[in-house]
Amino acid sequence: MNYSDAERAAAKLEELGYKQALDDKDADLILLVTCSVRKSAEDRVYGAINNYHKKKLYPKLKTIILSGCMANRPEVVKKADKADIFLDIKDLNKLPEFLKKESKAGYVETYFSVKPRYQSSFTAYVPIMTGCNNFCSYCIVPYVRGREESRSSEEIIAEVKDLIAQGFKEIILLGQNVNSYKPATAAAIKDFPDLLEYLAKLPGNFWLSFITSHPKDLSDKLIKVIARNKSAGGGSAFGGKICEYISLPVQSGDNEILKKMNRKYTISQYKKLVKKIRKQIPGVAISTDVIVGFPGETEKRFLNTVKLFQKVKFDMAYINQYSPREGTASAKLKDDVPKIEKKKRDKELNDVLIQTALEINKKLIGQVLDALVYQKSKGDIWLGKTRTFKVVKFKSKKNLLGKFVKVKINKAESFGLIGKSIDSSKKL
Repeated sequence: MNYSDAERAAAKLEELGYKQALDDKDADLILLVTCSVRKSAEDRVYGAINNYHKKKLYPKLKTIILSGCMANRPEVVKKADKADIFLDIKDLNKLPEFLKKESKAGYVETYFSVKPRYQSSFTAYVPIMTGCNNFCSYCIVPYVRGREESRSSEEIIAEVKDLIAQGFKEIILLGQNVNSYKPATAAAIKDFPDLLEYLAKLPGNFWLSFITSHPKDLSDKLIKVIARNKSAGGGSAFGGKICEYISLPVQSGDNEILKKMNRKYTISQYKKLVKKIRKQIPGVAISTDVIVGFPGETEKRFLNTVKLFQKVKFDMAYINQYSPREGTASAKLKDDVPKIEKKKRDKELNDVLIQTALEINKKLIGQVLDALVYQKSKGDIWLGKTRTFKVVKFKSKKNLLGKFVKVKINKAESFGLIGKSIDSSKKL
């Protein structure tokens, strides 16, 4: 979401006559798109702002704009007082006013209607909603992003059609909780599954995916839409447009902790949902987010999360060590798990993930998978990602950036695959 916000901010700055600096030390204006999910991220921002004021390092810098989630918090404004402008990302239309410049594009009414300056020529992030109504006890997002606001389906469809016409290969729909998408003027498209299926039926060679989902809102209807529009198999990249990948944050494997987190589901319900997804979408990859060291997480309660990881066998997990966020409900609770214990639990969960992810990836050895090439590594080694968001490395002397290729998998690692392009005789 921050990446998408930055693309819109960059577009607005270009409208005002700014050009991107090749190095931040050459910049006369720096706009920071910030995140408030973790305290460590905020601390880096404070450090960066202080650093930018060193004239020997940044002799040309005149204006620092603090945007994103941090800009909406009074305590941050007070602490980051060396920033010149505090900008709610939804108020991009006010940027000309703040900078006392005239926009070439004229007045833009909403954040969503700002045409982004895409950083990639083949992958595009398309926000479909912003904000959140869930109020998980540890999360600051509803307070800084506001309540849920869905973009009109007409705007989304127009942007996606334009991207397809430009030859984009991967389109990722964004929202704090995409499952809650509900356009104000509901016609044929009444909810997120309707939108996803409509986009999946558009002509063109592209992949469609989305992040992120709240387990309590992932419906049977959505599962069926993905199942109907996934790859037909047989090595076809376009048997269906929707990628077989679902981000499904669980946050904890213990019911008491989930209750304290205000997550509104039980572990039994979560496991049943995963079972249903895997039954209807064979080969699906499921990733998750989890917090270790939440207030009240005893060793026994933590071991319930370990058991969940062993049972569910996630393809990927993003493990976070709890840190209280001022202004949230959980900040009132005693942060009673020592840092050293949080670190230990983080490692223990990661060790389980390494083992189970390797087991999953080994099953792909010998298969030919479609991959979208996104980066060149050392020498003739390329990095691509599969429809299930797995990184695959292979060799080729051709320039394959931004192209779909077929790769036969020869080796599996916990967090990646190694193979060869089937039109190449060279193995990695």
